[in-house]
Amino acid sequence: MRRLVVLTTAAMVAVMVPQPAQALDEVNTKKLRDGVTVGGILAHERVLQRIANQNGGTRASGLPGYDASAAYVAQRLRAAGYSVTLQEFTFPFFRDLADATLSQVSPTATDYATESMTFSGSGDVTGALVPTNDIVIPPGAEPSTSNSGCEPGDFPTAPEGPAVALAQRGTCDFAVKAANAQAAGYEAVVVFNEGQPGREDLLQGTLGQPFTLPVVGISFADGASLYAAAQAGPVTVRVTTETEIDLNRTTVNVLADSPGGDPNKVVVVGAHLDSVAEGPGINDNGSGTSAILEIAEEIAELKQAPRQKLRFAFWGAEELGLLGSEHYVETLSDDELGTIKANLNFDMVGSPNYVRFVYDGDGSDTALAGPPGSAQIESVFTSYFASQNLASAPTEFSGRSDYGPFIAVGIPAGGLFSGAEGIKTAEEAAIYGGTAGVAYDSCYHQACDDINNLNTKALNELGDAAAHATWTLARSRTGFFEDGSFRTASKPSKIAVAPTTGEHAAR
Repeated sequence: MRRLVVLTTAAMVAVMVPQPAQALDEVNTKKLRDGVTVGGILAHERVLQRIANQNGGTRASGLPGYDASAAYVAQRLRAAGYSVTLQEFTFPFFRDLADATLSQVSPTATDYATESMTFSGSGDVTGALVPTNDIVIPPGAEPSTSNSGCEPGDFPTAPEGPAVALAQRGTCDFAVKAANAQAAGYEAVVVFNEGQPGREDLLQGTLGQPFTLPVVGISFADGASLYAAAQAGPVTVRVTTETEIDLNRTTVNVLADSPGGDPNKVVVVGAHLDSVAEGPGINDNGSGTSAILEIAEEIAELKQAPRQKLRFAFWGAEELGLLGSEHYVETLSDDELGTIKANLNFDMVGSPNYVRFVYDGDGSDTALAGPPGSAQIESVFTSYFASQNLASAPTEFSGRSDYGPFIAVGIPAGGLFSGAEGIKTAEEAAIYGGTAGVAYDSCYHQACDDINNLNTKALNELGDAAAHATWTLARSRTGFFEDGSFRTASKPSKIAVAPTTGEHAAR
């Protein structure tokens, strides 16, 4: 899962309150669920691992491992009878060449855990650490109570010699904070997490466009320590990255349409195909990729006929900011947009320390509701899990994955997520098993996200739920497939709402 100085669709959600509507039909999905197996999913995962092994340990967009992954997926889908399109687009390429470091130099040498932000510049800067004027410690009760670095006047005039700005997450894009710091004369920027629950851990994010100065993220606790010691002595920031500012690379989305189904009623079933440059991405997102590829192949093998057209989408350059799904949605004509009735998104469904997270379509448990129709999709998943005596938990539409561009233009969406760098609570461990106090996926965005970084129980349970929802939406006669009040055929304006979280965050 990753996530421009201007807000992008990844950080925007169309604010729409779901209206009461007819639920989707109950559809018998047992035949498909029986056909979709963990063995089938793992067979695809092993190929993706081999591709990574043969290509420097990565399947990142813009590198040969991604091209090989796209070729494999396209070949399998064509063989299964799907109409396959490779949708090319260009994107700014970025990768870390070494781990970023952040250290307090004096009076006590201290190293802090840090991550370079996507599109950070390279640099080795030692200088005074200068906080913005509006840092909020302790943090406010709600996210984005901090406006740190969002205005040029937030930064004191940089002192003589190299200087590093310290800003707090909140309100505006990280790129805005970085640009304001650079304009004020700073040579590096440290952004620490805001501090509310869910905004305490090591901050990972994207600047959305290439910068020349180093920009790194740290946790709230480390940021508070640095803020308290800002007058104590200099800090050193080191970042080594590769960014192609003027030369855009080309990559593809793999799009596969079912041979049957109403072309005026399309269900897009998506998962991102790329990994981060640091690893093979076998959970993130080989698991979502392999699950929907297995579902697509089994639908064909069982000769099942969808009522709606199914479009299986394997997105490129998600890890650099949802770029593939954004390109797809932005290039749709109004007429084409009007044919897309729903989006299902599967990004990480095999996390080792998993929870069965379902996107909160009706907004009843989280801050954001999806566009009208999303509540019905959520219900498909939660009702299915309940029928299997399996608990599930809501997760918000944070803009963190490839549903973001769809909900930003009013398309109902839903999906599953088994957890990333977040920490499993004791309550979750009691319900779902696993280990409290440990990340859902301790190898998130690391080289160890390999074939051994999968929970087959999660693949089984979430794979079946994904098959159930896909076929329910493919066969339903009612719900938003017949109710034109759910959305229009033209693109609504994009409205920025609550900030996104995690590495995919723009702010």
